[in-house]
Amino acid sequence: MEEESMEEEGGSGSSSYEAMMDDQNHNNWEAGVDGYRQQHAPGHAQPPLGGRDPQLPAGRKGHRGLQQQQQQEEEEEEEEEEVQMVPEANGLGKGCDSAGAAGKGGAVAAATINTNTSTSKFLMNVITIEDYKSTYWPKLDSAIDQLLTQSPGDYIPISYEQIYSCVYKCVCQQHSEQMYSDLIKKITNHLARVSKELQASPPDLYIERFNIALGQYMGALQSIVPLFIYMNKFYIETKLNRDLKDDLIKLFTEHVAEKHIYSLMPLLLEAQSTPFQITPSTMANIVKGLYTLRPEWVQMAPALFSKFIPNILPPAVESELQEYAAQDQKLQRELMQNGFTRGDQSRKRAGEELTYNGSSACASSRGYR
Repeated sequence: MEEESMEEEGGSGSSSYEAMMDDQNHNNWEAGVDGYRQQHAPGHAQPPLGGRDPQLPAGRKGHRGLQQQQQQEEEEEEEEEEVQMVPEANGLGKGCDSAGAAGKGGAVAAATINTNTSTSKFLMNVITIEDYKSTYWPKLDSAIDQLLTQSPGDYIPISYEQIYSCVYKCVCQQHSEQMYSDLIKKITNHLARVSKELQASPPDLYIERFNIALGQYMGALQSIVPLFIYMNKFYIETKLNRDLKDDLIKLFTEHVAEKHIYSLMPLLLEAQSTPFQITPSTMANIVKGLYTLRPEWVQMAPALFSKFIPNILPPAVESELQEYAAQDQKLQRELMQNGFTRGDQSRKRAGEELTYNGSSACASSRGYR
């Protein structure tokens, strides 16, 4: 009996001991879970990289808890590797060894380094005034030289994309004013050389050379103006309230045309009185070009300009029809004297081409006045 009572007391004692240990383990497990939740709650300071979360009591960790802990350890290892792989930029990465880069603080440091690296790259792309003068403007200067001296229809080996990119970068870096000043100075010097060459030309070549200079310059503007479109849009139109093409045409007017108009016009009038002394296309190009540069020059030779530009002279009136007919007959005679024929005239009466046809041609041509 005594032995049985002792066994019962021993059994009850062991069961009470086991119950007490279970309570203690349960309390430890709850404390561990609370600590784990607090450390991973939003706004809570994260543990350093390489550290370990509070261990859950043995036998109480579920399969899901083990997966979360394993995933967290893998993420921490990846963050450590990223921190170690960040390059140094201007000394910002110095002193960031593996021990100091461990933990969530290392991720913050990596983000700071990345931000500073992008900032340093931005600062490295800044174009100073020295960079503009030594690198960017020489490229633009060379391209402008080739465009101003090329003949119409010639191919020049320049990269329009590269020139366009140079202009865009200089405008973005606030060099528009300097670039506009350099462009005007460059073209002004070129036109000064062109004017001197025209002054040294003999009279028989003067008209042809003026036509070449005018056509070459107008052709160059068709390429120069589009290449500087960003400067025109964001500086000339916005701040100066002007247009780049108008400014460049004005340069040719002031430095070339105005200096030669009083020498050129008498030669044009003389060439007009002598048929085919110069080609009609040359005469038309010069007259139309002068009208484009300055319409007021029409008053110097209205009859000359009226042959190539409509609505220069007043409308024809009936009282002057005989005079118009006489002018047309004179032109026909001059053409025949220079070897131009009107084809087979056998079926027409003699003199008909100078009377009836001349009057009808006169009436039809005067309708455009």
